[in-house]
Amino acid sequence: MNQIARPPAPPPVARKSSSWTQDPEGVRRGILAVAREEFVEKGLSGARVDEIAARTATSKRMIYYYFGDKEGLYRAVLEEAYARIRNFERSLDLAGLPPREAIARLAGFTFDYHADNPDFVRLVMVENIHHARHLESSSKIGELNLSAIDMIREIYERGLAAGVFREGLDPIDIHLTISALSFYNVSNQASIRQVFGHDMAAPEARIRRRDSAIETVLRMICR
Repeated sequence: MNQIARPPAPPPVARKSSSWTQDPEGVRRGILAVAREEFVEKGLSGARVDEIAARTATSKRMIYYYFGDKEGLYRAVLEEAYARIRNFERSLDLAGLPPREAIARLAGFTFDYHADNPDFVRLVMVENIHHARHLESSSKIGELNLSAIDMIREIYERGLAAGVFREGLDPIDIHLTISALSFYNVSNQASIRQVFGHDMAAPEARIRRRDSAIETVLRMICR
């Protein structure tokens, strides 16, 4: 069986930050980290700026200074979340791998990233409840996510040239398949456990699902 390779853990939440005049970027990071926890746990509607301010030893006025309003703070949390997964993908250095190995590695690491970062899945679920209107209003997220498709396109074109991938596939369909296999394994854990008595997060089950996800992607794309 493949050994699960885990992405680096997110940085610790920076509460009780030093004075904003001494470390304004540190204060901003601390606010974002706590806000992420609040939005993940309570959604956009349920999260309270007062609570975020109390947990970061700042004030609502300070938060609004940095982010404009509650929706601006939420948008910044989304932007940070997408930036992190896209930066992680770029760190894989897939351009140096043969096409089949590159797409398998991307599928495996995407699966691991979602499993190890359930907060990211929860944030995406919250944003879908709001019909992705905050994603739509962020040009930064749009640019970030184009890099994911460009990465797959580069791998796919190399695979076509090498004769190992079949023709006629759209890079976005490959991306959606990888994302769906990774996302569902986290988003539906509670319901699958309740309905079928199956723990998708159990180590043995996770390894099987990871292997299955990689195999599914390879069967989709390879000749």
